Amino acid sequence: MVTRDIKSSDVPPLIVIVGPTASGKSSLAIELAEKFYGELICADSRTIYKAMDIGTAKPSQADQQKVPHHMIDIVQPSQPFSAAQFKRSATIWIEDIAIRGKLPILVGGTGLYVDSVIYDYAFLPPGSRDEREQLESLSIEQLQQKLKDRNISLPENEKNKRHLIRKIETNGAVPVKKAMRQNTLVIGIDKTKEELTSTIKQRTKKMIDDGLESEVKRLAEAYGWDSPGMQSVGYREWRSGDSLQEIAQNIEKNTLHYAKRQRTWFKRNPNIVWVKNSAEAGAQVRKFLQK
Repeated sequence: MVTRDIKSSDVPPLIVIVGPTASGKSSLAIELAEKFYGELICADSRTIYKAMDIGTAKPSQADQQKVPHHMIDIVQPSQPFSAAQFKRSATIWIEDIAIRGKLPILVGGTGLYVDSVIYDYAFLPPGSRDEREQLESLSIEQLQQKLKDRNISLPENEKNKRHLIRKIETNGAVPVKKAMRQNTLVIGIDKTKEELTSTIKQRTKKMIDDGLESEVKRLAEAYGWDSPGMQSVGYREWRSGDSLQEIAQNIEKNTLHYAKRQRTWFKRNPNIVWVKNSAEAGAQVRKFLQK
């Protein structure tokens, strides 16, 4: 086990693990946390929701007992949660973990969550309550049309109601991005499309075998299909009433599309050090901490 006097720096070291869904981020982060005396801060816009366990591939209780995980199970599926809220909470956790002499490790595939922390995003103010209520009463198709009428590009997840509304509220403006945080190492897991496709198919089958259908039905009954959490891949597909085989195929297809968007987001970042396996990642972290 490698330890470090984190308190000696004004800006505590931060390790960031990113990559598309099903690339093995969580297992790598746990391995690094065990090796380098760290704690995890999860940057995932789905695992923030309570009771959404199977469909989000949330770290198991056994994994969470190996090393502390933060920013999991913090809101109900009916509650909206913004990147600005994530940034505030994650920043507090980074400082808390460092003060206790441990290594903060930010891990996740939600690019905006990650970048909000490492580039200190200055977020735009929220829209008015009246406007938000009016927009929330519209369908996804109506919100998409509003953006098209204003010549504003659709968000990366063009079927996410919350993202569409935020685009309208800000008139397409984006948060101000600053220079990358000092004393930060960003590691990306580099997986081929073929590797991701195979893993996603296996994971989808396991989720269904583990009872995903029951989880979705329970959540839909408790919170409704239009709740923020139920807009996630792995949940919204069940609303169609298709056969189990068709639902599984749609989950696989939509997960692959999501992984492609994630990969595109992260590949634009020149500060990411891409690795193929845990050995390469461990070597990068050790080198970084020994500077």
